[in-house]
Amino acid sequence: MMSGLQLSALDVAFLCMESETTPMHMGAVVTFRPHGQVHARKLTALLAERAALLPKLRQRPRTALFPPGAAIWAEDPDFVASEHISHHHLSSLYEPDPLSAYASRWMGRPLDTGKPLWDLHLVTGLPDGEYALLLKLHHALTDGAGAYAVAVGLLDGLPRATKRAHSGTEPPAPRSPVDAVKDALGTTLAQAGESAGIASSVVRATRSPLSPISAPPSTERRLGFVRLDTGEIRRIRRAHGGTANDVVLAILSGALREWMINRGQRADDRTLRALIPVSVRGRAAEQLGGNKLSGYLCDLPVGLDDPVDRLLAVQREMSRNKAAGPARGPGAFPLLADRMPPMLHRLSSKAAGLAAPLLFDLVVTTVPVPPNRLSLDGTKIEGVYPFVPLAPRQAIGIAVATYRDSVHIGLQANGAAVSDVGSLRDGVLKSASRLLDTA
Repeated sequence: MMSGLQLSALDVAFLCMESETTPMHMGAVVTFRPHGQVHARKLTALLAERAALLPKLRQRPRTALFPPGAAIWAEDPDFVASEHISHHHLSSLYEPDPLSAYASRWMGRPLDTGKPLWDLHLVTGLPDGEYALLLKLHHALTDGAGAYAVAVGLLDGLPRATKRAHSGTEPPAPRSPVDAVKDALGTTLAQAGESAGIASSVVRATRSPLSPISAPPSTERRLGFVRLDTGEIRRIRRAHGGTANDVVLAILSGALREWMINRGQRADDRTLRALIPVSVRGRAAEQLGGNKLSGYLCDLPVGLDDPVDRLLAVQREMSRNKAAGPARGPGAFPLLADRMPPMLHRLSSKAAGLAAPLLFDLVVTTVPVPPNRLSLDGTKIEGVYPFVPLAPRQAIGIAVATYRDSVHIGLQANGAAVSDVGSLRDGVLKSASRLLDTA
């Protein structure tokens, strides 16, 4: 069993950053288009049965005695999977986008950190007979790569455990406090030079905290869904080079430029700095879950009006990041956070979170989704829209997932700063069209 596994320092940091206005959960909205009637009771029972077999979903964080400030995952003795799963039928379709409106309210509600850190809603009554699954996972529980592994455990076609409590991975043997200190000291000394380099880069990369897209604290969230065609992304790559991720970042840069101008903000001669999370998860870490993250800082060229110029600027910026690697540079600060004592996060994580605008203006993350055709109770998935938590004082967070023939983009906005996320959603489509015209 995984019970008793210690949270990493970065996992503890995500727990400590949690607040009513800064809920630190990731989300996903997965849509389905069934051929017949939706049997909600059957689906929720099936989801509860599968969730009960996933060890990570049965655990909650508990304070550990040593080292100070640490926490462990402990099996919840009162766990009942069905208590984390709800069915909601949307009776009114007068909303222009009923799923987005419902999901926005759902996304803004924090998880109860005294219970297993997940929540799942089945939403029926959508136009054209569609239904959706809305999944929340706290960032302390896993990163984007691990979240996918949890999500597919709820779907069809995967081998499942036959015993409820056995995960196939035994926890490490308990260590004495003396052994723990020796191990931690040895690791710290081995990483000291690299950590000092990251810290120095972070200090040099800090800027004025007055971001052009800053936001006041708010419990409100607004979500938007955008879908792009992967064939069009390939056409742009063939014409201008770079990676698919470069193309998407250039499209988002154009959308953010348009959105800023529509808000009456100056975009020319400006950049918006995006944190691009990078998974450093190995195969062994994949079994244990938790966060295994580094990152790049990428200055998005919102000041450039020409879409090809924007793409070339993104290519140069990301090439520099990749040449340095994910273990160097200011974007690697998650690695630095993972090497700090847990107690330091307990004391300073909220202050560190408020300092996020000193380093970046928004997060743009890519969630890996393999191309296998996924389904639930025989109904194939239509769309997969991921959502990333909003850092304090930031207005926008963007998550991207490529599934089958589409790039799915989840937009999450601070409701106090962004009254209508539709302007940004339309900006993504317009920016993609302009770049495609050049191909």
